[in-house]
Amino acid sequence: MSTLTKAIRIEQHGGPEVLQLVEIAVPAPAEHEITIRQRAVGLNFIDIYFRTGLYKSPLPHGLGFEGAGEVIGVGKGVKRFKVGDRVAYGQSPIGAYAGVRNVPAAQVVHLPKGISFEDAAAMMLKGLTVQYLFRQTYRLQGGETILFHAAAGGVGLIACQWAKALGVKLIGTASSDEKTALAKKHGAWQVINYSKENVVQRVAELTKGKKVPVVYDGVGKDTWETSLDCLQPRGLMVSFGNASGAVDGVNLGILAAKGSLYVTRPTLAAYVPTPEKMQAAADELFELVLAKKIKMQIDQRYTLEQAAQAQTALKARMTTGASIFVFE
Repeated sequence: MSTLTKAIRIEQHGGPEVLQLVEIAVPAPAEHEITIRQRAVGLNFIDIYFRTGLYKSPLPHGLGFEGAGEVIGVGKGVKRFKVGDRVAYGQSPIGAYAGVRNVPAAQVVHLPKGISFEDAAAMMLKGLTVQYLFRQTYRLQGGETILFHAAAGGVGLIACQWAKALGVKLIGTASSDEKTALAKKHGAWQVINYSKENVVQRVAELTKGKKVPVVYDGVGKDTWETSLDCLQPRGLMVSFGNASGAVDGVNLGILAAKGSLYVTRPTLAAYVPTPEKMQAAADELFELVLAKKIKMQIDQRYTLEQAAQAQTALKARMTTGASIFVFE
C-alpha cells in the first residue's frame, strides 16, 4: 500500500528556482528497505552540488541524504528494525527532502531516546563526517594542533566540540568576528577571521613556526593553497568538501615543493561501508552527545515549502550552525 507525501523534486539542474514541491506516492518498502515517517531532515552543501549538477544523479530526482523519524513499514528480510523504532541516517540514496520515504535498512541506525529527531537530523551527516575525519582519516590522539576551515558551519561546530573532548587544539577559520566567536564558544582553541587576518601567518605564529600535521578543508578552491602552506613536512591535507568550488588542475609537484605532503579526498560512504561500521561510528557520536560534550546548534529551521530560501541562505554563507527542515 502506498503513502502520499510532499517531497522536493528537480527536473533540471540550475538555481534554487528548479526546486519543485510535489505530492508523491511512496510505495510499500521493498526487500531490505524500511519506510520512515520523517520528523526532521538535514540541509547540507552537498544538496546544492546535486541541484546545480556539480555532482550527478539521473534526472528527475529528489534531494537530501540525512533525516530522522519513526519506522512505519518494514520490508522483507529486515531484521534490525521494527515498526515504531526511532531511527536516523546520514548517508542514504538521494531524496531525503520528503515527509515519508523508503530507505535501505543497511544505511539506517537506531536513535537513542535521549536524542531528539531535530538534533539527529542536524548531526548525522555532519557528525559522522567529523567522526571519520577525526577518528579514521587522521586518527587524533589528543595533544595535536590542527587547522579546520569553516569552523562556524554545521560540521565545524561539531568539530570544535569533538576536538576539545579529545584534548586537541583546533585552530578554526571563519569569515566574520561573529562566526569566530561562535567557533571559540564551541571549543576552538584559537580562531582566525580570514577576511581580516592572514591565515598562514597566524597559523605559523600560533604554532611557533611548527605549523600543523593535518588540515581539514571543506571549503575547496579558495583555501587549497592556504591549507598546503599551513602543513608541516609530510603533513596531511584532508580535502572533504567544495563549498567555494572544486579543487582542480592540481600540480602534484606542489606537494613535493611544500614538504612531501599527503592529500586525500575522502567521502563518508567509504568509511562506513557496512551497517555495523555505520552504527559504531554513530554510537561514538551519540555517546558524546548524551554526555553533553557535543551539543547541536540548530540556527535555521525551514519547511519544505522554503527549500529554495534555505539553499540560498546556505550558499551565501548567511547561516551558522545547522539548518534543518521540520514537519508537523
